[in-house]
Amino acid sequence: MKCFFNRFKTLFVLFVLFFSNEMQAQQNNTTAPAEPQFWDKVQFGGGIGLGFGSGFTDISLAPSAIYNVNEYGSLGLGLQYKYLKQQNSFASHLYGGSVIGLLNPLPEIQLSAELEQLRVNVNADGSNGNSQSFWNTGLFLGAGYRSGFATMGVRYNVLQDENNIYGSRFMPFVRFYF
Repeated sequence: MKCFFNRFKTLFVLFVLFFSNEMQAQQNNTTAPAEPQFWDKVQFGGGIGLGFGSGFTDISLAPSAIYNVNEYGSLGLGLQYKYLKQQNSFASHLYGGSVIGLLNPLPEIQLSAELEQLRVNVNADGSNGNSQSFWNTGLFLGAGYRSGFATMGVRYNVLQDENNIYGSRFMPFVRFYF
């Protein structure tokens, strides 16, 4: 009987030690969560575009990154390259960068402001003798519907004039950030 009580005491002590450690572990988990690091708030995205038609080619690549300041606002930078060609008319290379600000007043609504600066190189008739190079600036204000990683909407170029490279002040867009 004495042997039984010694084993019982040993099991009881082990049982108490085991559950006291479990209780301590649960109490230690009540500390405040760690503040997110810089890279935890960065998202990468952008777009790729391909357009082909009767003697027309449009290829674009536009990577970008945003920093989520909080759940309502983000700031970011982007790069852009675009190749346009109309057979027997012109060939053009556009490249540059942009700064973007995003505001999400509601989870599904995204407002944006984007300043874009592009270098435009146009070869008007296929010969190097009739080429032009110039800078083009666009300031776009936009609104879109956001669902998950994607936003679809329209933006408006407030700096559009007759010498601008865009055909219209209004431009549809689709943005992806992961």
